[in-house]
Amino acid sequence: MTNSQTLGTIEATNPVLAVAPLKEETEMLRATDKITALYCRLSVEDMNKNGGKEDESNSIQNQKMILLQYAKEHRFPNPTFFVDDGYSGTNYDRPGFQAMLAEIEAGRVAVCITKDLSRLGRNSSLTGLYINFTFPKYNVRYIAINDHFDTIDPNSTDSDIAGIKNWFNEFFAKDTSRKIRAVQKAKGERGVPLTTNVPFGYRKDPEDKTKWIVDEAAAMVVRRIFMLCMEGRGPMQIAKLLQEEKILNPTAYKRQIGIKTPSPETADPYHWNTNTVVHILERREYTGCTVNFKTYTNSIWDKKQRETPLENQAVFYDTHPAIIEQEVFDKVQEIRQQRHRRTKTGKSSLFSGMVYCADCGAKMRYCTTNYFEKRQDHFVCANYRSNTGSCSAHFIRAVVLEDLVWMHMKAVIFYVTRYEAHFREAMEQKLRLSSEEAIRGHRKRLAQAEKRSAELDRLFIRIYEDNVAGRITDERFSMMSKTYEDEQTQLKVEILSLQQEIEVQERQIENLEQFIQRVQKYEDLQELTPYALRELVKAIYIEAPDKSSGKRRQNIRISYDLVGFIPVEELLKQETA
Repeated sequence: MTNSQTLGTIEATNPVLAVAPLKEETEMLRATDKITALYCRLSVEDMNKNGGKEDESNSIQNQKMILLQYAKEHRFPNPTFFVDDGYSGTNYDRPGFQAMLAEIEAGRVAVCITKDLSRLGRNSSLTGLYINFTFPKYNVRYIAINDHFDTIDPNSTDSDIAGIKNWFNEFFAKDTSRKIRAVQKAKGERGVPLTTNVPFGYRKDPEDKTKWIVDEAAAMVVRRIFMLCMEGRGPMQIAKLLQEEKILNPTAYKRQIGIKTPSPETADPYHWNTNTVVHILERREYTGCTVNFKTYTNSIWDKKQRETPLENQAVFYDTHPAIIEQEVFDKVQEIRQQRHRRTKTGKSSLFSGMVYCADCGAKMRYCTTNYFEKRQDHFVCANYRSNTGSCSAHFIRAVVLEDLVWMHMKAVIFYVTRYEAHFREAMEQKLRLSSEEAIRGHRKRLAQAEKRSAELDRLFIRIYEDNVAGRITDERFSMMSKTYEDEQTQLKVEILSLQQEIEVQERQIENLEQFIQRVQKYEDLQELTPYALRELVKAIYIEAPDKSSGKRRQNIRISYDLVGFIPVEELLKQETA
């Protein structure tokens, strides 16, 4: 911060900090070098409470005029403005106020003046703390003009009722917050997007600001990010690639086309932050749905945004054009769950995060060095440690794995596209048998869990009545109720999981149709591509090598997305028999 001798103002970090009139217009008797802090504040609520128009009585310009005139009439020296435009009075984490506080603590302020007590703040406890403790501690005189409050006269009637006024100011903030929350809740429940910042890839419809239209230039970047993830690239690799290709980051792009954004401008407009890529990959709005109530705050005092559990968020489908297909989005979320560490060499495999040991179920580690040729790169079971681990030496070279997977995928694509009817019939029967068995087991366990949960409700009522009647002690009641509550919490989680699993099993036939549609897209596929691999294959299981014939024979099992294992050789024999 610098103190300007000609303008009598402090250059704070607040971008809307105003400048006091020129020295010759405010010449005053200067008995001290200390400044007179003229503090102005205008909140978003003040701006919008008159039907979207700024409240003129509290406007920054009006406050400046009142404060400067008062300072001039009362001959306060070195008037200096500190301004917070668009900041709530419910907390004091405001750049203008913090800049003024730094000057106060440095001993450079003699008087602090505001238009009224509410401009200083609307938190009665903290406002009282600053007025009654902080300001006196640093010998700062505080004046609230319209409330006739002046700390130089602590015995005045207006000083006595300052605490009551601060309480009313706090009540006003709470009441305003309640009204705003009610309006937002009503809008959110109707499916109106609550976010003011439209996701990168969309723009607000000029004819209806509550609707989004696709911004094709940005949407191409979004699609590329999802495609790169489908190919096995991680967020850091994607960010690096976008930067190398000189693609503007979302903030720079929006500023270039004249869209306001709260994000600070980066020094390099082509620099992509890894978190930006992650945010794009996880944003459900790209599938064409509106998601409201994604975050919440505990109170008007605590502005920290907390994530709302998924089940409590409001989702409205098909509210705007989709940029990313739902299937692709779901697949990307699966890939994100399979995140893997990059090797020290920076190399990565086509199959990273997809390969598992068929015996112990552990992930297979991708092993490579800068000295390895491509044919030497390999996967090995994570639980194998040179005969000291818990699993045997499940090992396969990456080039061999690629050949085996491509061979199997070609067979599946050929079979499904040539003999679709037979594939559908055979797989429907297989899926139906497995689903019916799984559903029976899940429903049996679900009924048991629901019965036990209801029984725990009755037991809790019984021990409560026993406690009230004095048949069991408070300590015993507390111990038993906690035991019941813990068990019931676990049961609720299990019930939800079982219900979801039953829904998955019941959608097996629908999933089969989706898989057939995916395969048909790759009828003319000539080589294994990362995108095709990730879209069709869910996991690859490596079996222990078979050396019974005197030669090493390596078998793999491929679990395809949506349908699981496909016995393609057996199905081909049946069809051609």
